Amino acid sequence: MNAIATDLKDAYLITNNKFEDDRGFFMESFNLKEFRKIVCYDVEFVQDNHSKSSKGVLRGLHYQIQNPQGKLVRCVSGAVFDVIVDLRKSSPTFGKWYGIVLDRPELQLWVPSGFAHGFYVKSDEAELLYKATDYYHPKYDRTLLWNDSYLNIDWNVDGDPILSEKDKVGKTFKECDKYEYE
Repeated sequence: MNAIATDLKDAYLITNNKFEDDRGFFMESFNLKEFRKIVCYDVEFVQDNHSKSSKGVLRGLHYQIQNPQGKLVRCVSGAVFDVIVDLRKSSPTFGKWYGIVLDRPELQLWVPSGFAHGFYVKSDEAELLYKATDYYHPKYDRTLLWNDSYLNIDWNVDGDPILSEKDKVGKTFKECDKYEYE
């Protein structure tokens, strides 16, 4: 595992060595010991999630106001534009966003607890796998509006994205519940 710091405090791009030959490839996709060295604290993943979406789908930006989830995200099929927003009031990057195209399984994005997360599908289909540091708690689930004018995220969408009802009525950055998490 190799880590590349992003523009946001505590968020990293993580690459894994991929060994390819005529038969295909092999890759160690996760190693807890190495991952803990990167993030510099004891992370415990309690849930794995798998998402499949069609071209033009935009999911997010999701976060939990209690029991926030750290997420290790990778796109195993297709391509997405993945976006995170730092919602930690005490962070020097509070209110800033970062986006990256995830289009190969050896590239992962570490989304620390206290961030909103979402993605836009650029390929015909895309499948994401991600590990979470806490369980999903529907009563604490919130949505930050994907096209909030304060954040001014450049999603580079083709036409109008396909959104869930929940994502259509997300809160603006100024309206959303922000919390302290270190």
